[in-house]
Amino acid sequence: MKDISGIAANTRTHRKLHRWFGSVMVILLLVVSGTGLLLGWKKNSNGFLLAENRQGTNTDMSSWQSMDSLHRSAIRLLRDSVDPALSRSTDRIDVRPDKGMVKFTFKGHFHAIQIDAATGHMLSVEIRRADWIEKLHDGSILDHYMVSDGQPFKLTYTTITGTGLMLLSFTGFWLWYNPRRIRRRKEKSAGIKKT
Repeated sequence: MKDISGIAANTRTHRKLHRWFGSVMVILLLVVSGTGLLLGWKKNSNGFLLAENRQGTNTDMSSWQSMDSLHRSAIRLLRDSVDPALSRSTDRIDVRPDKGMVKFTFKGHFHAIQIDAATGHMLSVEIRRADWIEKLHDGSILDHYMVSDGQPFKLTYTTITGTGLMLLSFTGFWLWYNPRRIRRRKEKSAGIKKT
């Protein structure tokens, strides 16, 4: 019976730890699971989370304007069609040869400009909601808004969330396994007494 009381005490300790970790982690795990669900469905959101890539006029790359010219057009369109105060610093250039389109995304905000690669005309302005959700999902959203180097908030967030999830898994396992150990030992003990 001493062995069973030790397992029971161990289970009570794990229950307290599990409850404490769970109460601390509930918000972070809801954010991670909710944003993960949205990111999983982003291509099936009918353009709400992920904008449709528009079709340009020509897919023959030899007839396209130079990348420099397309970039200048994207900057001008961002300034004139969206907001002149937004950062014009380019983050990524996404070339879609099969669409005859080039997409420019920018640092510091979540807008992108899709440009017809042959004409340089704007195909669409998109708000990249999926990028914002991804930053919320991985914790880099605070780094984005506070413009911090080295992503200290992302590292802290992922460390706390990952460690907390591992601890919840560990304590949850013992909360599941220890009652079975106790039951088996009681059954074994009862079987010995009957003989």
